Amino acid sequence: MLPGLALPHWQVAEALAALGPASRAALAGLLGATGAEGSRGLDAALGAMADRALVWPDGEGLLRLAAPLREAWDTPLGLDAPLVRLLADTTSEELRRMLSALGVRSPAGNKQQRLTALVAHHSDPERVAMLVAGAPAATRELLERRANDETGLSGSQAEFVALGVSRPDSGPGARWALERGLLVQDRHRYGPARMPAEVALALRGDDWHAPFAPAPPEARSMPITPADVDREAAASATAFAAHAASVLTVCSAAPPALLKSGGVGVRELSRVGKAARCDDIVVRLVLETAYAAGLLARDGSHVVATDGYDAWAQREPAEQLTVLLQVWRTLPSTPSRARDEDGKAMPALAGTPPCNGCAQAREGLLSAVAHLPADQAAKSAEELGPLVAWYSPLAHRLPQDTVPFATLVGEAELLGVIARGALSRIGAAVRADDTKALAAACRRLLPAATRTARFGADLTAVVTGTPAAHLAELLDAVADREAGGTASVWRFSPGTVRRALDSGRTPDTIAADLAAVAVGSLPQPLSYLIHDTARGHGRVRVTSAACVIHGEEPALLAELAVHRKLVGLGLRQLAPTVLISRTPLDKTLAAIRAAGYAPVAEAADGTVRVEQTPSQRAAAPVPHPRPPGGEGAQAKRSPAVADVSALAARLRGAPVFAPEPDPYNGIPFGTDTEEIIAGYAHLLSFADVRQLAHAINEGQAVTIEYVAASGSRTVRTLSEIDFDPPYLYAWCHLRDDERVFTLSRIQGVMPA
Repeated sequence: MLPGLALPHWQVAEALAALGPASRAALAGLLGATGAEGSRGLDAALGAMADRALVWPDGEGLLRLAAPLREAWDTPLGLDAPLVRLLADTTSEELRRMLSALGVRSPAGNKQQRLTALVAHHSDPERVAMLVAGAPAATRELLERRANDETGLSGSQAEFVALGVSRPDSGPGARWALERGLLVQDRHRYGPARMPAEVALALRGDDWHAPFAPAPPEARSMPITPADVDREAAASATAFAAHAASVLTVCSAAPPALLKSGGVGVRELSRVGKAARCDDIVVRLVLETAYAAGLLARDGSHVVATDGYDAWAQREPAEQLTVLLQVWRTLPSTPSRARDEDGKAMPALAGTPPCNGCAQAREGLLSAVAHLPADQAAKSAEELGPLVAWYSPLAHRLPQDTVPFATLVGEAELLGVIARGALSRIGAAVRADDTKALAAACRRLLPAATRTARFGADLTAVVTGTPAAHLAELLDAVADREAGGTASVWRFSPGTVRRALDSGRTPDTIAADLAAVAVGSLPQPLSYLIHDTARGHGRVRVTSAACVIHGEEPALLAELAVHRKLVGLGLRQLAPTVLISRTPLDKTLAAIRAAGYAPVAEAADGTVRVEQTPSQRAAAPVPHPRPPGGEGAQAKRSPAVADVSALAARLRGAPVFAPEPDPYNGIPFGTDTEEIIAGYAHLLSFADVRQLAHAINEGQAVTIEYVAASGSRTVRTLSEIDFDPPYLYAWCHLRDDERVFTLSRIQGVMPA
């Protein structure tokens, strides 16, 4: 429900989150929606939110906001909580003293009555303004700056330090405000002082209004006819369908290799683009959509075509494009994104975490173009950026875009979804998520696959539109592709014809197959090229052999070739006096000798190899036998005394061979979080796993060493960690923004 809200819906929700339950009049006053246009916009926003059960009136006529939506802002409109919430833990005596300092008679009743009296006083902007006007200069300066700071971040201790006050309640200016409830602090004097929302709104003045844009921004447009849109969309969609077929054909023949860190790198993308004759953005778009559609899959270290691709390749271009467009509509990322936050090149198919903001940007673009006036188109992509932000406030802007959402607009134009700044028939069907309408629009705008080619005397073949699968396969086998898109060009050469002959085709078969798809007859130069290349083909032959057998008696070699005992050698007669064997020389020699023949071996220079059996010798001299005992014999030698220190040193230096230890030494995990992290973060030690789990469970900040998808290694401090295996959603202090981190890419963990 929330992603479907436009900018005015979010602005109304934020205003209600700041006010709490409020009447429509109070909401309209805060938003400045008092005119006819503003009133209509407010009613439209409230109606859309009521349809989603996000806003409803209670029995007292006050508008209430759904609790989960209210928690979307810590400080809506830069305002803190209302006075009732801030003073919930205040005692009745403290409330009495505040009323006394304000000069308001304190009710004799209970705490609730005194709190009601204080809220009634601070809800009157005139009384609050008069009170602050008579405050000390330091207090007045503090309160005015706090009230006009719409970031909601000025309630920190640093603000009081800037005023020369060491603690929020130690300076006379701050104490003056605290005594009168203009600032509220914890009753134990812990933490910074907070300004109630009623006080901040009163000090901002009657002329301050919360931002409210009930109507989308105006975009410069130009007139256009549906025929112009159809013509441009048909050209773009036809070119993309042809490029997609070319890219996937290249991937099918030579699967792209994956980087060690994951994804298809820039070099492989360049190789595929060069072979398919298309740009990098087209290659990325085709790979991502084809992978999501099941036409490609990871197989070890490569991206390989699947059986689904074979069926897809046989379909018409309109059906092929329909499959890719349906996938593009639901992709959780921007497939043609080429740079990360640091400006480094990103691989394709890197398996990055889902990006809800990217999907929202796509929805916002389709809505923005669909709501342009009839027969009008945006003059440029710059005009569409503010519209996308209005229709989808949660849309993610890529760091690589100098113009907001330029990459996304480029994708839509390549696919024929947007043509000349207007929504095409294809785009309308994509936005409606209507498969039948999308297929019909593609059939209407895209021509059928071309099954014939025009052959020229310059040894080229030209195919307009998208070539049929069998035609592209034939021309790729006999020629080199030079261009692709709305028209594809192949060029013939002696090398390409030889390649076809090497694959087993005959010259007559090649000529007949080309003539079957030719418009008219084959040009004479092409026929001459085929037959001239065939005449020289195979005049020299190369075969593999483990060794060669030759002699001067053809009859003897013929006998060896058919000998039953030598069948296992794989002998083959190349000439009357030459045999080749598939078995290495020594084994061939032994087998022939075992069959009763007397062959000799040749050296590399053709001389007979002399075979001599080397003498075997002991590796060390044999010790003399011990002399016998008895009279006249040598005296017995005393046993040698071992050097224990030297032996211990040798033992310590000797290598220890042991099975690979358990990375965690069998230590049991203390929590489920530790066990889950260890299952994904295989590079972390047990201490790192425990420290990261502790930070997650306790909501504490932590510093990690992280390897991004691009391969770059950084050290980042994370806070506000949301654990969603296998990802961490956290606030990155290095980027000063919320980021998503994959557990398997975390290399180390340190205290923040």
